[in-house]
Amino acid sequence: VQLQASGGGLVQAGDSLRLSCAASGRTFSSYVMGWFRQAPGKEREFVADVSWSGSSQYYADSVKGRFTISRDNAKNSVYLQMNSLKPEDTAVYYCAAGDVSLRTGFPRYWGQGTQVTVSS
Repeated sequence: VQLQASGGGLVQAGDSLRLSCAASGRTFSSYVMGWFRQAPGKEREFVADVSWSGSSQYYADSVKGRFTISRDNAKNSVYLQMNSLKPEDTAVYYCAAGDVSLRTGFPRYWGQGTQVTVSS
């Protein structure tokens, strides 16, 4: 599976952005999909994941209530809608795919990152 993330950019605090991740491969719908982020000088951290069916989503506490993850298996895509962005959301965001929960398991596949910068 190859993952291609897009949608990052420079926004102001309080704005919204929608990240997209397009996946290649016919087995997309069998994977848990998710997003991680890495801020400068910090370790990569889990942001959110969604089950293969899209029925279950999990979020890091720092983004709960502001971010929404979704997927469209017909389009081999996963999305991250980010609302009420804060400067501390500034990071490179990575799309990921795995066989189990990405909160506790290690992703099998990573996409390239997309930069999100939130100015105050």
